[in-house]
Amino acid sequence: MLLEIKGLVKRYGDVLAVDHANIHIQEGEILGLLGPNGAGKTTLINMMLGLTRIDGGNINIFGKDSIRYAEAVKKDIGIVPQELAIYEDLTAAENVLFFGRLYGLRGRQLHCRVEEALSFVGLDERSKQYPRTFSGGMKRRLNIACAVVHRPRLMIMDEPTVGIDPQSRNHIMDSVKALHDNGTTILYTSHYMEEVEELCTRIVIMDKGRVIAMGTKEELKDLVSTEEKMVIKLSAANFTLVDKIKKINGVKECVFAEKELTVIVDKNSNNIGRIIDAITATGSEVYALNVEKPTLESVFLTLTGRTLRD
Repeated sequence: MLLEIKGLVKRYGDVLAVDHANIHIQEGEILGLLGPNGAGKTTLINMMLGLTRIDGGNINIFGKDSIRYAEAVKKDIGIVPQELAIYEDLTAAENVLFFGRLYGLRGRQLHCRVEEALSFVGLDERSKQYPRTFSGGMKRRLNIACAVVHRPRLMIMDEPTVGIDPQSRNHIMDSVKALHDNGTTILYTSHYMEEVEELCTRIVIMDKGRVIAMGTKEELKDLVSTEEKMVIKLSAANFTLVDKIKKINGVKECVFAEKELTVIVDKNSNNIGRIIDAITATGSEVYALNVEKPTLESVFLTLTGRTLRD
């Protein structure tokens, strides 16, 4: 276990910003941390980094207490904050050099790591340029270079693609995958559900300071789903066919409109074959069949009552 959070609490007056949260991350994972604004995600991250005082519970990182062994723990953590942490009056290389020195890198090793980090984010040819001349996406990529220069074991990425162009967003997502392939464990927050779907091996959903669900994408979808929807386009149908399909075991509803059947079935009822047989027995042809399963977005909406970007 690379990171373990037990019973974590943070109070601001009468408000529980983090309410007895329990989260764990195994080495090599990309854990997605999701929640609407005000869910407690940033507060939790700040407590992990020692920037916000813990009011209850504890955090172990690399098997060590994050408060008692704060200095040792922080050396192996990289942070890509939501707000850019770069200096406009330093060149790209000088920015990465500065953060490398903060992590204790020196001499030839430092300069090699700076070149490596800038190459990793595709900014090696702009190393002598100042960030004030960069696009928003390039600044985000420089932010990542500053965070990876010391090759951290744990990378915390808080909204790393917010407000950037699609090209830079794709580049950052490729960088996240490359970090993961190289063995870095990543805690990733985003308001873009498609990023979480593509990148994360496991997901935690927070709301109002509490962890309300945790698991893989498939496990979370199973948590809230009890049925599936089939949409079948066919050459013809009638109410006799509709009544026949309704009698098939596991079918909860069947509606016909404009040569399209919408069939609601119990999850894992495995009755597609029987439904198709019923249709073809009438002489009708099936043009297309689509089984709609719950999405991660619909799971989030069911659990929190809000979409991720609300």
